[in-house]
Amino acid sequence: MKDYPQAFPVARALDRTIHFRLGPTNSGKTHDALEALKKAASGVYLAPLRLLAMEIRDRLVAQGIPCNLLTGEEHDRMEGAQHTACTVEMMNPEHEVEVAVVDEIQMLLDPGRGWAWTSALVGAPARDVYVCGADTVHQRCVEVLDAIGERHETVVLERKTPLVLENGPVDSRRGRRHADAGLQPGDAVIAFSRKDVLTLSARYREQGLSVATIYGALAPEVRRTESERFASGEADVVVATDAIGMGLNLPVRRVIFSTVHKFDGVQTRALNAAEVQQIAGRAGRFGMHDEGRVSALDREDLPHVRRMLVEAQPRMRSALAIAPSPWHVDALAQLLGTQQVAPILSYFASRIAAKGSLFETAALEEQLGLARVVDRMAGKLALADKFTFSCAPISHDKENELAYFETCLLAFVKGRTLQLPRPAGWLRDREPGFLEEAEFLSKDVSLYAWLSYKFPQVYRDGEAVPELRERLSRYIERELLRQNGFGMTAKEAFRSRQRR
Repeated sequence: MKDYPQAFPVARALDRTIHFRLGPTNSGKTHDALEALKKAASGVYLAPLRLLAMEIRDRLVAQGIPCNLLTGEEHDRMEGAQHTACTVEMMNPEHEVEVAVVDEIQMLLDPGRGWAWTSALVGAPARDVYVCGADTVHQRCVEVLDAIGERHETVVLERKTPLVLENGPVDSRRGRRHADAGLQPGDAVIAFSRKDVLTLSARYREQGLSVATIYGALAPEVRRTESERFASGEADVVVATDAIGMGLNLPVRRVIFSTVHKFDGVQTRALNAAEVQQIAGRAGRFGMHDEGRVSALDREDLPHVRRMLVEAQPRMRSALAIAPSPWHVDALAQLLGTQQVAPILSYFASRIAAKGSLFETAALEEQLGLARVVDRMAGKLALADKFTFSCAPISHDKENELAYFETCLLAFVKGRTLQLPRPAGWLRDREPGFLEEAEFLSKDVSLYAWLSYKFPQVYRDGEAVPELRERLSRYIERELLRQNGFGMTAKEAFRSRQRR
């Protein structure tokens, strides 16, 4: 879609300069960009994660720079703030600032969210745009910028601390009394499922270690608290999913892979070079450790880690993904003669510039799944409202998330106000044993918060969200410290079945 850049008129009018700061983890690339952001009279930081946006906001405020926090679930504005830290999807392309920072640009490769980084690269409304991340997508970005006539300069940085692969595995079944051969303070053990994270966390606590626990189903507030426990030394080790590789600034001394295989939503496969390097690179934070160390729990996994650490990451070959805006939806509605949102999104995904040289349409699978639900349940809604609901931040194939989404949608269709979910009895009484239920409720609260900013006349309890979220977070944190795990990790269970 050659007209795509014109969808960002503020950016096109600014005579922008793009400053690439590229390199591996612990190379200081984001530090350079943040220094420019702090010196600017106004600016925006575009984060891959809500947790990272919160971290940067707090860092700027601590240095005396008022900064807003803007995510799909919270709009926390400070009086007089000219800086904003937000998730990349929340970028306002019409609000001009002096400096913009686009972090983790290699997320252009993400099949579900890559379109948001395309928007940031092409549409960030600043005269100086700092683009940080791995260099795997650099050439593609340059081709796009050259095509739209924008200046760019590139600085490639080297890692500041060496990364050392240990010769042997870590015996994680040993407790603190055998620290020379087992886990040590500052270690991060990486697993790739909630069950494995909880299992390993429980195991290490039984050994006498204090453990921080981080995985995707946790509310960002809980992940933040767990990160702080590890960073402060309150927790000896952290057990986390690969989300730890997405820019979280933790003082990890050694990264330990519990396995080198992960389920990617389609199949279980070996970790690729980009994943291993991104995760392992979190070890040895500059200024805190002289080197970063990498190991595994299983000796058989070490050769794969060794190969992936030195393997060149493939360069981006595809065009940059783009997603539809409300303008696209309105135009296609007129073209197709329909007010159903799913056919419009499907047409956009399959027919609009599907394979251009610079841009290609995103697959939109998640959005299409929700759009079909919206068309089925809310056929008479205005198209703009249908499109908004199709963008809701949930997974349409997870029954518990979809069920509450349908409850919210039905209230909107019938014109009824919907209250914030009421605390369950186990939460009111602090009854133990409801960790998963608390995670589900946390997702419902997040969806309600998102909707309360879109349609405050229906979802009126937005102001009550922080208090309920706080109670949920504290409950989940307590449960993490007493949950018993699942006995064996998925890998251990597989090997146990093989031996039978």
